[in-house]
Amino acid sequence: MNALALDASEVTYPEFLSRFKESLSSLFQKENIDQLSLSRGLPPNVWKEIMNLKPLSVAIPKEFAGRGAKVKECLGILSAAAYESLPLSLTFGINIALFLEPLAKYGNNIIKGDIFKHFLDFGAMGGLMITEPDFGSDALNMKTQNERKNNEYHIKGTKHWQGLTGLANYWLITSRNINSDGNLSRDLDFFVADTHNPEQNIEVQEYYDNAGLYMIPYGLNKIDITVPEYNKLIPETTGLKMMLDILHRSRFQFPGMGMGFLKRMMDEAITHCKERIVGASNLFSLDQVQYQLAKLQSFFTLSSAMCAKSTIVSGIEKDVSGSGVHANSMKAFVTDMMQEAAQILVQLSGAKGYRISHIGGRAIMDSRPFQIFEGSNEMLYTQISEGILKDMKKKKTENLGEYLLINEITKDAAKVYFDELNITISSPMSQRKMIDLGKIISRIVTVNDLIELNNAGFNQELTDNSIEIVRQEIVTLLASMNHHKNISAICEINENESNWMNFF
Repeated sequence: MNALALDASEVTYPEFLSRFKESLSSLFQKENIDQLSLSRGLPPNVWKEIMNLKPLSVAIPKEFAGRGAKVKECLGILSAAAYESLPLSLTFGINIALFLEPLAKYGNNIIKGDIFKHFLDFGAMGGLMITEPDFGSDALNMKTQNERKNNEYHIKGTKHWQGLTGLANYWLITSRNINSDGNLSRDLDFFVADTHNPEQNIEVQEYYDNAGLYMIPYGLNKIDITVPEYNKLIPETTGLKMMLDILHRSRFQFPGMGMGFLKRMMDEAITHCKERIVGASNLFSLDQVQYQLAKLQSFFTLSSAMCAKSTIVSGIEKDVSGSGVHANSMKAFVTDMMQEAAQILVQLSGAKGYRISHIGGRAIMDSRPFQIFEGSNEMLYTQISEGILKDMKKKKTENLGEYLLINEITKDAAKVYFDELNITISSPMSQRKMIDLGKIISRIVTVNDLIELNNAGFNQELTDNSIEIVRQEIVTLLASMNHHKNISAICEINENESNWMNFF
């Protein structure tokens, strides 16, 4: 481990990643990851051993002694960590996508060197504060404010559900500037807070009892800090566009966390089904089990395609603020696959899977919030549909298949599924239909990425199976869209008319 800690920026990436995997696997065997996962947080000695491996060096530019902030290397570390522990991978994901990459791209050079040094030499961690108790995903109406006084900014407000609450040494904090009339700007500002400095320390008012991801502390944070003017991130145009660039890049990296997790679910399920004897044969020979395992292999394949595409399109040198359809498709689809994979593993494992000390039982709770944070999947699917319908209107077409044939991120997959997609889409649509349409688009986008990966030499059998499994899902979603009825919740239910006992 010490050798890796000393030369993280010097060794080749395959060697760096191999050592990281071996060291992490050995550490979690020694410390018993199943037992560690039953308690809140990780013991300091375990954190120290992990951070001594310098996993976050992959997100630090070379001029600051890091490995260069290459997407491929970041995704590899996220995947390797997720195979052993999804919460650990999310910890790295928060640091990489929500702090280190934004700092590298938008931070003032005055502060970069010292902060990156703390990450490399002292195992520092960082996170992002956007969400507020009263606004949730409605970030544009946040009430945290900043006011400039001389060469400093005073930032005041309340944030919650920040991963690494009370644990991170550095924070990116979003806020809105308050003018002399007391009104908040429509644009957003980002500031770096260094908790080593008393004037920038953030008060944790409450730790939340999150149902999964025990390793990561979440809570309620009170902000009343003063930071130097050079702690403000420097947008290329507006703060809102900068936020979209940061969040979309983060969503492009979800497949890294999903990749290792999905591979672990697949490996665990295949091993169990081969070893578990039912009657005269093993579970592996059963038709329904074969289908479930094929789905897990499909999830592995589709997430591989996402990672390959993300490597090409989401580097910090690129502006991904306008890549909402692609980024949202990756985040929503891969997190849906993660939850379904966990459910499949538990079902195949039987009773023993329904234990928090079993990786399957734990995986259900650990993967569930991925469908909620950084934009709930229902919201993201709706945004995907809105983006597609807006572009269809601009291009004056109502035929979904024909439109997808001319869209750069769907054109190859649209050829494969044209018979299913040769339908007319007219707006306005109900939100339920918008969500179904968003799901369809996300699958088409991902298969388009898969075809690109397959053309580069990826396994043909895995590709073919995945294309057919996605076809089944598209057909089901199209049927759902066509058969939506205007069913609404009943405001008040009469007890006399709704208690079955009254009728017998």
